Amino acid sequence: MTNLLKGRYSLFFAFLSYFIIFSLIVRTVLFISASHHTDFTLFEIFKFYITGLFFDIGSGLLITIPYTVFLFLIPDKIYHKKWNKIFTPLVFFFFLVITLFSFFAELTFWQEFESRFNFIAVDYLIYTYEVIHNINESYPIPLLLAGMLIIAIAIIFFLFKLKIFKQTLESYSTLKTRSITSSFIFIVAISFGLFVKNSWAEQGNNHYSNELGKAGIYSFFAAFKNNELNYQDFYSLINDKKAFEIIRNELKETQSTFLNSGLSIKRNINNNNVAYKPNIITITIESLSADFLAHYGNNQHITPFLDSIANHSIFFSNMYATGTRTVRGMEALTLCIPPTPGSSIVRRMDNEHLFSVGHVFKDKGYTNTFFYGGDGYFDNMNHFFGNNGYNIVDRGRKLLNETYDGSRTIIQDKDVTFENAWGICDEDIFNVVINDADKKYKLHQLFNNFIMTTSNHRPYTFPANKINLPQGTREAAVRYTDYAIEKFIDKIKIKPWFKNTVIIIVADHCASSAGKNEIDISKYQIPCMILNLKNTKNANISKMTSQIDIFPTLWGVLGWKYTNGFFGKNVLDSSYKPRVVLGTYQKLGYMRNDSLVILSPQRKIDSYIYDKGKNEQKKADFSKVFTNQAIANYQTAYELFKNNGLKQ
Repeated sequence: MTNLLKGRYSLFFAFLSYFIIFSLIVRTVLFISASHHTDFTLFEIFKFYITGLFFDIGSGLLITIPYTVFLFLIPDKIYHKKWNKIFTPLVFFFFLVITLFSFFAELTFWQEFESRFNFIAVDYLIYTYEVIHNINESYPIPLLLAGMLIIAIAIIFFLFKLKIFKQTLESYSTLKTRSITSSFIFIVAISFGLFVKNSWAEQGNNHYSNELGKAGIYSFFAAFKNNELNYQDFYSLINDKKAFEIIRNELKETQSTFLNSGLSIKRNINNNNVAYKPNIITITIESLSADFLAHYGNNQHITPFLDSIANHSIFFSNMYATGTRTVRGMEALTLCIPPTPGSSIVRRMDNEHLFSVGHVFKDKGYTNTFFYGGDGYFDNMNHFFGNNGYNIVDRGRKLLNETYDGSRTIIQDKDVTFENAWGICDEDIFNVVINDADKKYKLHQLFNNFIMTTSNHRPYTFPANKINLPQGTREAAVRYTDYAIEKFIDKIKIKPWFKNTVIIIVADHCASSAGKNEIDISKYQIPCMILNLKNTKNANISKMTSQIDIFPTLWGVLGWKYTNGFFGKNVLDSSYKPRVVLGTYQKLGYMRNDSLVILSPQRKIDSYIYDKGKNEQKKADFSKVFTNQAIANYQTAYELFKNNGLKQ
């Protein structure tokens, strides 16, 4: 061990020691800060310091993996060259500055959120412009940066005085020694990263003690991996029993019966109408804002087909998306759930075998298939759909050890006429769907097909000579998507299975989400229409509705009896009270009529009156009854997901 500390690895151990010492200092500072808000037992103090040391060592080893590999690979003959006497100190200085910055960031993050890094910190990487300006206005950045540089230089000077650099750069090391040492460090570090969960630190009821037991850098990457915020730690709460009582009352319908009492929303839906089972094709259109359609005032004539069929369908003219990303739309359309804080459930761990729309169809004898013209590995789509009752058809590649409950088919080159970075064009994916439907029809299989389009996505390219607009603009991409849908409908009208096939056309989210308000309601409005329903009159549903309501409404029209484990409702039921749920990664909105409540971290609640005509949100005060309604939706949704209440 002495040879290691005074040999080639002496700088490695010096960095690890520095990292542990400074982590200890940061933890102590945070402990002092937290002591102003809560009391700690001696056991809690001992526990979070010991747990913290464990996470600090593991985090330090993970950070040093590149240097560990370098120490192993470079033989003495090359290692002792002059270049390394410059390279190693520079790299060491770089890692000092980066880790010192993370320590500083931890202190400022705790000051605002009283927590180690979580998905809010990850979210800050997305909104860099606002974050950088906020930091610049809140802290003396030049002085802080100068301070970090001075500390880094002082540490290097101290190590030079201790002759650590001399021992590292002038020592000799055999290949055997390097192999054993680096392998041991590498195995321990990788094992820590793969198997140690950040939640291991959360073993008590004291939030501060749990957070102090974590390491900031490791918490950051754990949040990036898990893509979630703990609702209970950061948002306003009411009693769980009360929350479920409120949401059960909201979800109650004229012909529904709850299966269990207490903390559950599962209920039987009865229906007195004659049931029938058509095939279902859901076309989920990338970024199709409502204001692209003439029905909402657009005069560019870029959606002539969609506008022409809107009046010949069940048209949801006042529908809102739950979020601002494709995976949010998928979550809403397959799980019918409000957006929980952080990223979509589609991207999270432990999202298999949930009670999904596909589960209801499967119980009715349908085959579910997810069609995507790109690589479904992106955003974890294949894993989510493949383990929640859907087969997969995508343009990806086979991955080793991939497992799904359903099957997976890769779209072949012969079926592709145009492809860009995001996938094949909409016409091509529709042709794949038609071929698949033909096969299922011959096998007498009912099908529920979920299609995700890609052409209305940057770079906005598509096959030439299809429309009269130049490529490269959003408007042209919207026009092409409208064209592709029209050609698709024309082709399937002559198919023998069309007469028993219902088409749903809906957007995943709007083209943009930025607006003057923190949640800009106008940036969530999307079109939705259901075509080809038997014995059903065309209708314009002008009541405010959400993406999560589409399938419960459809099943109501179809006369189905089924088990409903969703937050979505049949908007045609006499008990329906218009409301929408929508949000960003952090902010969660609940709106009923013109009354809007926004829940934010730090248990913040803001209330507004929304003037749709002027697109203005004015501050307002609502009763506790109404704000509790908003809290109940999100609190129960989070609790059900985390405690497996959404499982089949």
